[in-house]
Order: sequence, then C-alpha cells, then structure tokens
Amino acid sequence: TLNRRGSAVARFAHISDLHFGRSAENDARGRRLCETLVESGLEQILLTGDVTHRGLARELATFEDVFAPLLAEGRLIVVPGNHDCLGDDVSQALMSGPRVQTTIRPGLFIVRVNSTAPHNRSWLNGHGSLDEGDLAAIDAALAAAPPHHLVIVTLHHHVLPMPEEHAVERLSSWLGFQFTSELRRGRELLARIRGRCDLVLHGHRH
Repeated sequence: TLNRRGSAVARFAHISDLHFGRSAENDARGRRLCETLVESGLEQILLTGDVTHRGLARELATFEDVFAPLLAEGRLIVVPGNHDCLGDDVSQALMSGPRVQTTIRPGLFIVRVNSTAPHNRSWLNGHGSLDEGDLAAIDAALAAAPPHHLVIVTLHHHVLPMPEEHAVERLSSWLGFQFTSELRRGRELLARIRGRCDLVLHGHRH
C-alpha cells in the first residue's frame, strides 16, 4: 500500500461487523476469517466495530478466544460499534479511554474514533454520534501524524449516505429512522480531514 506521498507502507486488512454471538454458523465464519488472516501474514488488521451481536460479555469472550493469535501479537486494532453497546456494554472493553486515540505502527498512523453514544444502548437507536469535542480531537490527532505514514481514520458508523440494500433499510429510511442514516456530522468530518488523511474506514451498514 502507498500513502499520499507514494511511500510504501505496511500491508493491512480492514474487517468489520463480525457480530459474534448471532449464530453458531456466524461464529464459525469468524473463526475461518481469523485463520485466513493469520495465514496471510498481514502486519495489521483494522476492525471497525460490531464485534459482538448483543454486546454480551460471553460474546466478547468468544471473539477474544477466536482472535487470540492476532490479539496476542498486537496485530488487531479495534473500535466499538453500536451492537457492542447493547446487553453488558462491552464497548469500553474494546476501546477504553478517550473517544479519539492514535496508534502508530510501521508505516501506519491510525486515528481510532469511538462513534458510539449512550443512545446505542437501545436496539432501535443504532446511529452514531460525533460532537465538536470529537472533531477537535480528530483535528489534533491528524496534526500529530508523522511523515511517510499512511494516515487512516477508523470508526464504526458510515460518514456519507449509502444506498438501501434490502427492504428493512428502505422502510427505515422512508420512516426517517436514524439507525440507517449516515453520521450527522460526517460531511463536516470529511471536510476537516480532507488532504490530511489517506483513508476513512468504517462498518455499520452491511
């Protein structure tokens, strides 16, 4: 992978919305995915939320068991999603501390953004949230990006509108439900980071 200046950077993969706990078949797919990633030899894996399906501690434990090889080697970088806030609320276990954090790896500068909010404790309120403090923290993080690194912003919720892919999404959009909508300040985020960031990676709609 090349950054904006054409310098070579680390090889990485982006994955999202694993939803551990949704079904045995789903968890088995997660296990096969991890095995593939381990065999790939990729330096870093970026996981953008909804690690669990119901936000349960036992679902998080399953994920940690399955992805133990990558976690033990520090190759997995995670932000939480709205499903991780349900049930036992494992979002803090996935990303404790400030809502905006940075991680530096060889060739990579990753800005991790927690786009979840207290309203995500409800199944019906899956939409994300960014406030002025979050945007200011992202500004500050990008200002500290070292040269010759691929600069990546990772968050769970999508920052631009996306087409509805099935009947539930079409109905929810028609009714004006927010959980299928883009981040309310997503366009503002993009305007502020334009020219300072190589990639914005997200999940949520899938």
